Amino acid sequence: MGKRLAFTASAPPFPQPSPATAGTAPRNTTRMPCKMKHEQMKEQQPILIAGPCVIESAELLDTVASRLTAINRRLGTDIIFKASFDKANRTSLHSFRGPGLERGLQMLADVRQRHQLRITTDIHEAWQAKAAGEVCDVLQIPAFLCRQTDLLVAAARTGRIVNIKKAQFLSGRDMVYPVQKARESGAREVWLTERGNCFGYNNLVVDFRNIPDMLELVPTVVMDCTHSVQRPSAGDGKTVGDRKFVPAMALAAKAFGATGFFFEVHPDPDRGLSDAANMLELDKLESLISQLL
Repeated sequence: MGKRLAFTASAPPFPQPSPATAGTAPRNTTRMPCKMKHEQMKEQQPILIAGPCVIESAELLDTVASRLTAINRRLGTDIIFKASFDKANRTSLHSFRGPGLERGLQMLADVRQRHQLRITTDIHEAWQAKAAGEVCDVLQIPAFLCRQTDLLVAAARTGRIVNIKKAQFLSGRDMVYPVQKARESGAREVWLTERGNCFGYNNLVVDFRNIPDMLELVPTVVMDCTHSVQRPSAGDGKTVGDRKFVPAMALAAKAFGATGFFFEVHPDPDRGLSDAANMLELDKLESLISQLL
């Protein structure tokens, strides 16, 4: 058996999924060294990020990763695999959160080894950064937390790419300060992600002017095409959304100069355990990506 990852951070407790829900991690757990670099991607190709919202099971990760690998082979892309080990910002205390830090990162490491995909995940607290940085090429900072100095500093110090999602209450130009925090703390590469702004209660709209504004701050601006169609907390104890608008969000962002695109995908989105109403059907991803190349 391969060497297990060593995690030294101590995590506060939170509700864990049952084995029947979360699945089991693959046996081969040797971590590949994170040597793949952003610079290796083909020139003029957009950054592409895709994966399920949350780690539901090893089987789901393998299904999605296999499809992404096939798309990469056919289209010559370099899709980065994304899934969350912990959805710490769910609407309800009783909502599914994921397998947790140690088990979740091991499952992501297995995806990396099996499918030769770059990996990203989101971190919510500074103590998670070091362990996540041992597995991931890109550390994602959630939109609600993009002003949290300690989180940005910890992510920057890992040496990984730091992808900061723009808060729903900030303009693109306001992101100069999170970018400064990350860069001055040692981040060698910073990305920004647009994911919409609050429009009254329980609704988001996208001001696409934020994309060129953020391109003045960093060369890589990613459009989050699925979270931007959310209707936050508009369901019965959960966030809902309008999946039908995902392709339009992507194409509009391309017109405004976005240099990356992020899609949460699932083979059966309506049965997903988080963001079910927003995730794109996995079968539709390749066609949409083809329009963005």
